[in-house]
Amino acid sequence: MLEMRSLFGIDCRFNMLRSPVEVEPSRSPFIKMRIKVMFEGTTLLEITEQVGGIELNEATFKVMAIDNDDPEENGKFEYEEKRLMEREVGLRFRGRAEMRKPDREYGFTRVGGRWCFGELVKGEAIWLKNNEKPRKYSTALSTRVARAIVNIAVPNIVGVQAIDPCCGIGTVLVEAASMGIDIAGREINPLAAVGARENLAFFGYSSVKVTLGDMREITEKYDVAIIDMPYNLCSVLSSDEKLEMLQSACRFATKIVVITIETMDSIIEQSGFEIKDRCTVSKGKFVRNILVCN
Repeated sequence: MLEMRSLFGIDCRFNMLRSPVEVEPSRSPFIKMRIKVMFEGTTLLEITEQVGGIELNEATFKVMAIDNDDPEENGKFEYEEKRLMEREVGLRFRGRAEMRKPDREYGFTRVGGRWCFGELVKGEAIWLKNNEKPRKYSTALSTRVARAIVNIAVPNIVGVQAIDPCCGIGTVLVEAASMGIDIAGREINPLAAVGARENLAFFGYSSVKVTLGDMREITEKYDVAIIDMPYNLCSVLSSDEKLEMLQSACRFATKIVVITIETMDSIIEQSGFEIKDRCTVSKGKFVRNILVCN
């Protein structure tokens, strides 16, 4: 939900949302597909009448009816009803249908009380490929959560410079680099910094710079920082040290996303940031707080 609010500016209460913001589905571990709307109508017939004008240029095609789980849309269909509608729309195409490996895919659904039809782009679970790192750490973020956090921190990647100042073994860095985000890493633990560089190199992202040192020494300016606070399971930090870390972030970043297993609202506010949005991520009894701050 937090990732959707960050990417689109609205909540996604059911399985579908409509937005003028165009996001590549493979960016998110939660987006399955996108319909780039070409035609709209109050009835399915209005859609089918326009399909015949699509130029396929000998390409094969497939068309899918997509359920909308919002009960107010009346857009959830029985299996046979779906197949019937798909045949009805598909027969209007001037071309050859291909169910397994079509050259082009199209989808239609009911949203906002209207029928919408368009090009269908399916997401790939790119983040799964990043699971197999040569260096791993038991308390590191999962690749799925890390990818969502990167999207929360950098919804629009154009011109944004980001930093992970407590980058650990580089889980966030790998996900950001795989999206083409301009990001740098910093790590106070020499062994972790070596692990981050090794993981980045393994996936072909050696150009991402990882420096060794305390985040409180950063002097460069960044648009956003993703700060996975050291866990007291491994590193015991006093409240004063946490405050110093966040105050330093206030000097070098205008926006931060804080990941913490502790309640840090008062420390964040003392540092000069304001909490704008939040969520929690649970793994058994291990609960992380994700805080978006400006």
